[in-house]
Amino acid sequence: MKLGHYNKLRIVRFTDHGAVLDGDGIDVLMPKKYTREDQHPGDEVEVFVYLDQSDRLVATTEHPYAEVGQFAYLRVAWTNRYGAFMDWGLTKDLFVPFSEQRHHFMKDKSYLIYIYIDDQTGRIVGTSKLDRNLSTDFPDVKDGDEVDVLVWKKTDLGFKVIVNNAYEGLIYDSEIFRPVTIGLRLQAFVKNVRPDGKIDIILQHSGRQLVDDISEQLIATLEANGGFLPYGDHTPPEIIAKEFHISKKAFKRTLGALYRQHIVTITPEGILLNATD
Repeated sequence: MKLGHYNKLRIVRFTDHGAVLDGDGIDVLMPKKYTREDQHPGDEVEVFVYLDQSDRLVATTEHPYAEVGQFAYLRVAWTNRYGAFMDWGLTKDLFVPFSEQRHHFMKDKSYLIYIYIDDQTGRIVGTSKLDRNLSTDFPDVKDGDEVDVLVWKKTDLGFKVIVNNAYEGLIYDSEIFRPVTIGLRLQAFVKNVRPDGKIDIILQHSGRQLVDDISEQLIATLEANGGFLPYGDHTPPEIIAKEFHISKKAFKRTLGALYRQHIVTITPEGILLNATD
């Protein structure tokens, strides 16, 4: 059984308070509101295990926004003189001590934190001091890999991101063609892994795959607009970025490929989708 994670545990017995589960020889209470009438002793249930207000092991069928060992963008539900309490999707809020706040947390504001088990108290807590919780191993990703990224913070070059819940990455401003905000989680692609282990990230495929992806999007948009779109060489890059989330260069390359395949006709007014037999 792992504290702060999902576990498959067996029901031992039922009491007035709920179901008692076998947590590797330790009784874990699943409160009555999480039990079902069709459950019986011996059944296995998948539950999230954490500590209640009295530091007793409890199991819940609720789903937290993140587990121990993960990063998450969470809202401050309330504060007191000891720290902040974050809404992480469970009945009991997640505690972030003042000592683990990079800046003073404010109620109803959201912050990026890392969830861990405090060595001294054994409790699940959070910290906004993220750097020390990123992996120091060389990344196990390569150019072109699709990865999960969590937008971390803005820099002069672009946005720092956390890649696959482990590594530091960067999306350059010059390669962002869609809205990006702190706390946004999205799928992206590895452009380059640097010698120092830092990862350059792009939000779309590159090369031939990018052209194929944009081609599908452009054809679908043409079909949805009666076979015509008022875009072309005359369209400003910012309009292309807003409408298609790509660069003007990528748009022109895709448009050229569709033209050579006789899928579209390019006119001074825009793009026409050619009729198919």
